[in-house]
Amino acid sequence: MMILALLAGCGSGNAPSAGGNSPAANGGTNGEAPADDKSPITLTLFDQNTGDPFTNPVAKAITEKTGVTVEIQQPTGNPAEKLNLMLASNDLPDIVLMSRGSDIMNKYISSGAVIPLDDLIEKYGPNIKKMYGDTLKKTRSSDGKNYYLANWYGLEQYPVFGFLMRMDLMKELGVGDKVNNGEPFTAEEFENLLKAFKEKYPTIDGKETIPMTLNGENMSGVTGTFKGMFGIMPFYEKDGKLLKDIRDPRYLDMMKYMNSLYRQGLLDKEWVTMKTKQYEQKLGAGNIFATADAGWNVGTSNGLLKADAPDPAKAEERQFYQYKVLAPGVGPDQTSYGPKSSLGWDGITISKTNKDPVRTIKFLDFLASEEGQYMMMWGVEGEHWDMKDGKHVPRQEVLDAFKKDWAEASRTTGIRKWTWTIKNGPGSDGTPYDLIGRGMTDPTTDLAIKNLADTSFDTAPYDSLGPAGGTPEAIMETKVNETINEFFLKMALAPSEQELVTLYDTMMKQVDAAGLPKLEEVYNKNYEERMKLWE
Repeated sequence: MMILALLAGCGSGNAPSAGGNSPAANGGTNGEAPADDKSPITLTLFDQNTGDPFTNPVAKAITEKTGVTVEIQQPTGNPAEKLNLMLASNDLPDIVLMSRGSDIMNKYISSGAVIPLDDLIEKYGPNIKKMYGDTLKKTRSSDGKNYYLANWYGLEQYPVFGFLMRMDLMKELGVGDKVNNGEPFTAEEFENLLKAFKEKYPTIDGKETIPMTLNGENMSGVTGTFKGMFGIMPFYEKDGKLLKDIRDPRYLDMMKYMNSLYRQGLLDKEWVTMKTKQYEQKLGAGNIFATADAGWNVGTSNGLLKADAPDPAKAEERQFYQYKVLAPGVGPDQTSYGPKSSLGWDGITISKTNKDPVRTIKFLDFLASEEGQYMMMWGVEGEHWDMKDGKHVPRQEVLDAFKKDWAEASRTTGIRKWTWTIKNGPGSDGTPYDLIGRGMTDPTTDLAIKNLADTSFDTAPYDSLGPAGGTPEAIMETKVNETINEFFLKMALAPSEQELVTLYDTMMKQVDAAGLPKLEEVYNKNYEERMKLWE
C-alpha cells in the first residue's frame, strides 16, 4: 500500500495543465488539429458502467463522424477497485468515466490525474458550452475549474416517489373518477381508501388482505414518499440556516401519520423486515392495495399482476399506479416527491497521460451536440430512425426489439449503450433525447408523469454538503445518521402516539449529544462556499 501511494504521489507531481505548454496541453503530437480533422485516432476509455466493445452500428457512426475509435477498457470486478488501482499505479487511460462528486473523483482531481477542461472547452467546445450552459458553473471544483463533463444533467420534470394503488381496486372502491384525472388525494381520503379496502375485502383468493405494505430493505423509497407527502426538503431552512430535516416540525407530523396507519392495522406488520424479493412477490400476489415507493420499483410486481389477470382486457388496470397524496396544510405545489439532481450521475474526464486532449475534447464536443445526443440514444438515421416532418421518428422494429430484450437490443444496436455526455429532456424538435427511457412509456409511467412530474425539485444545491471523509465530523455524521435510522423504525412502530413523541424527544437529545450542531455548521459552511462558487 505504501508503494502504491508513493507511485500515485510521484505520478501526480508533473500533471500537465490544459492551458500550459506541455505536449498534452497543446494537443500532443497532432498539435492544434483543425475543427474538421477526422484523421484516425484511437482513444482508450474506462467506463465504470460498461465494458462493451466499440464496434456496434452507433460506434461505427460516431467513428465516421469524428475519426475517433474508442478502445473500451473492461471494468472487470469492482469498478471502484479498478479506479483506485489505475490511480495508484499511474496507468491511466485517455478518458475516465466515474461517479460525479464521489471520493474517487475527488482523488483523481486532487492528485492531478485528470486535467482541467476550461481552456479546451473555450477553444474547441462550442456544443459543450451551448448544451451545458450554467451546468458548467455548478460542476466546477473548489479551485474554480471544470475537470469533468456530467451526464444525465439538466433538471428533468419526471416523477420519482409516490403512493401506488391498484387501479382496478380503486374503481371498485368508488373513486373511479379520480384514477386518471391528475387530481391528488388528501391524507384523509387515502386513509379512508385503505380502510374501505380492508372492510370490503377481508380476503382475496383465500389470502388475508393487507391495505398497505412497504419495502423495509429500501428505506429511501419509504422515507422519500412520506417526506414528499409532507413537503419535507433535504434540509430544513430556518432563519437563513440549513438544519437537519428532523428539525422540521412536519417531520414529527409525518411520523405520527405513518404510525397511525400502523396502529390502525392498515400497514403491513411485517414491512420492517421485508426484503426486496419478498416485497415484489407480496405485491404481485394480488391481495395488497397500496405501497409507497419509486414507480420503477414495482415493475416486477405489476408484471405478475398483469400475467395473472382473469380478464386480459383489464390487465392494464390490474397494476399499481402512482398518485400524489397531500398532508394536512400542504398544497399540491408544496410536495417534494421528486428529488432529482440537475448535475447528473457520472463525470467524464481527460487524464493527464492523454496524448491528444484537443482531439479528445472535440470528440466529446460532438457527443454533447444535439446530433451526438440523438446518435447515442436513438441510433443511426435511416437505420434506426427517420426524420419526418422535422421530427425524429423511431422505427418500429427498434422499439419492438427493446420491448423484447432491452439489454440485447442495446448491445447489438449501440442505442443507449454509452451515456457519456447525455442531457435530460427533449431536443429542439420536442422528442426526448432518451428515446428508450422516456419515449417508450407505458400506462403506469404516463399516469405517474401526469400526477407527479410537477413535484420535481433540484437537489444539487444540497447534495454532498457533509464533512470530508476521515474527519472527526464524518464520524459524528455516521453516528447521527445511525441514530436517526434506529429511531425512525421505533417511532413508526410505536404502540401509542405519546410513546412516539417521547421517542422523538429522546432522538433529538441523542443526535445533539452526538454532534449534530457541529455538523450543521459544516453543512452551512459548505453550502455558502458552493453558492459563491456557482455565482
